[in-house]
Amino acid sequence: MRFHLRINTCLLLVLLSTNAIAQKQQHISTDELNLSVSIGAGVITNPLYGADNIPLVVIPQVAYYGQNWFFDNGRLGYSFLQSKQHNVSFVSEINPESRFFIDWHPQNIFAFKTTSENEILESLHTDSPRQVNINNIQKRRVALDAGISYFFVKQQQVFSVQLLHDVNSVYNGYRGSLQWQYHHEFKQLTLKSTLGVNYKSAQLNNYFYGLNSAESIYGEIEVGSSWQPYAKIDARWPVDGVNALRFHLAYYDYSAMDSSPLFEHDYSMTAFIGFEHTF
Repeated sequence: MRFHLRINTCLLLVLLSTNAIAQKQQHISTDELNLSVSIGAGVITNPLYGADNIPLVVIPQVAYYGQNWFFDNGRLGYSFLQSKQHNVSFVSEINPESRFFIDWHPQNIFAFKTTSENEILESLHTDSPRQVNINNIQKRRVALDAGISYFFVKQQQVFSVQLLHDVNSVYNGYRGSLQWQYHHEFKQLTLKSTLGVNYKSAQLNNYFYGLNSAESIYGEIEVGSSWQPYAKIDARWPVDGVNALRFHLAYYDYSAMDSSPLFEHDYSMTAFIGFEHTF
């Protein structure tokens, strides 16, 4: 089975998006569609053995906020407590871990090359327990997560916490996050700095990064729960009323997953630079 990852639509939608509630409270009007597209050069590094990095060229951004319902770059939610400083919402989104496994690239869909059973057995015998290629394991399904998010806004700072559980019984676990974001403005330059940490349950990590006995000659390999820090910086420099320069850099730490033999690197980075056009 062959399933390299190059492009993941959900990740493209959220790459340059501002925090959903922070956007609404700072510069998005209600009952108004916000549509923009960024064109440039970028990459998302894939930390797994046998996986391709993801090139970023065109990144759409779509957001709409009603009085309570909102859609923000793949994140659908309903705010049932709102004020200038506090917001509590029910939210749903596709679990981001599947971005490392799912491949919708045309070159892979129509590829002539296939992997035979003998090739799989050879790779399993040559790979060490710390090196299992994702092309030789079962495909991971897309998980839809839903839960509660809370945002606290104070001047240029946004604090958030969320707890989500998969609703389509893919991994039967949950994940949470704590995040701090600071909005800077230097004349025309808008700069956002973000620090956070994700918590992932053992069920989530085992589903995506563990191995069953059919996937490895080394037997079943389990991965426990993890705390994974991350940091992001996003910059926007307006050129005119509808165009701007965009820069985005993010670092996601996966060192807590060192018990999984799927990982070649203990981090993933996202980098992008280009132009943004607002419709």
